[in-house]
Amino acid sequence: MKKTLRENGLGLFFGLIFLLALLGQALTGHALYNEEQLIAGFPTVSLGQYVTSSSFGVDVAENWQSEYLQFLLYIVATIWLVQKGSPESKELDKTGPETDKDQLTGDYATSRSPAWAKLSGWRHQIYANSLVLVMGSIFFLSWFAQSVAGVSAYNEKQVQDLQDTLTWGQYVLSPEFWNRTLQNWQSEFLAVGSMVVLSIYLRQRGSPESKPVGAAHEDTAATG
Repeated sequence: MKKTLRENGLGLFFGLIFLLALLGQALTGHALYNEEQLIAGFPTVSLGQYVTSSSFGVDVAENWQSEYLQFLLYIVATIWLVQKGSPESKELDKTGPETDKDQLTGDYATSRSPAWAKLSGWRHQIYANSLVLVMGSIFFLSWFAQSVAGVSAYNEKQVQDLQDTLTWGQYVLSPEFWNRTLQNWQSEFLAVGSMVVLSIYLRQRGSPESKPVGAAHEDTAATG
């Protein structure tokens, strides 16, 4: 058990704090929602009703889609783009998908390589791009979920205010949808860009996201 916990500590840690944060969001969101309901003269809802509501769903989905978009773009961009001095970048002369030898595929696969890495054809292509395919799928699904939950939450408020409702198509073209979307995107892009640039000059001893403390600023793709 101790070995399992140690070898999977990073995933377990982030899984745990994700669940705690989601629980905290549910509890505080429920309290805020009921407070707003009372102010508006509408009935309150139970926690179970709130976490299955469009109001909670749109808040969760809009954050998920922006996070997965961030990583999707970063994975794809770092295939072709480099940043001198950053540990977040590949070496400056290794842009592109690299050779089979570099990637340990086909004839260069080892006995420990995944089975589909040793193959050619469509199975190899799927596995060679599986990270982008899965991250992209999660992004688009969560973005779609945001739009569905978002139009429901928006129309619920419109009905309460005796205003006209929108169809799904109208909603995804509306300022409401794009304001919710872009306010998340810009923060994710800033965070990733800051990590790429700041890691050129700043260090964190012992972290693989940082260069060794004594590494030169211009060293690229080095990790500590």
